Amino acid sequence: MSARDAILAGIRRGLRRGPLPPAEAAALDERLVAHRRNLVPARAAALDHAGRIGLFVAMAEEVQTTVARVASAADVPNEVARYLAAENLPADLAMAPDPALDALPWDARPLLQIRRGKAEAGDAASLTPCLAAIAETGTLILVSGTATPTTLNFLPDTHIVVVRADQVVASYEDGWDLVRQRGPMPRTVNFITGPSRTGDIEQRIELGAHGPRRLHVVLIDDGAPIA
Repeated sequence: MSARDAILAGIRRGLRRGPLPPAEAAALDERLVAHRRNLVPARAAALDHAGRIGLFVAMAEEVQTTVARVASAADVPNEVARYLAAENLPADLAMAPDPALDALPWDARPLLQIRRGKAEAGDAASLTPCLAAIAETGTLILVSGTATPTTLNFLPDTHIVVVRADQVVASYEDGWDLVRQRGPMPRTVNFITGPSRTGDIEQRIELGAHGPRRLHVVLIDDGAPIA
């Protein structure tokens, strides 16, 4: 018996329920394999790839995400340096220890101080890759792993995310497909839509309430893999 089966069996015992009848068990197994989709809005699904990218940018900007489109992966270091300077932030970066990010030409911006690893309390800005970007809502999907510590998504005040054009998909269902295709389910899947925010008692939006107050996307238009 797997650990999952042991946990579920313990729950069933606690609820005083016996084993599922074979027909119900088979139906559940089929549903888990098929991943039946819910209704997907046509405004994203009906678009071509260029249209999905345009919708993602528009929806991301609606929720105070800033987006910079660059022609190639080689332009990412210049855009990161430009953004930090424009926001009057230190040229210091906590970066995910991701091989694709490491392959970028960071030596073109020697004044950038880059530390690879999980975020620490004093980090002002972080840089991460993402798994997918959802056109429907301007949402980013980030998964945890040794090369993508989740602390980078939430601890620094400024979060910069590199997105390839070919990572932009129409809907959440498309994003979950990519999560499943990558292999074993990660410990954490984060759906990030804009900077952290909350509304106070007077219904004024405050950014940075529970995480970054700035979210900046560097969108690589050529769609080619970074590495």
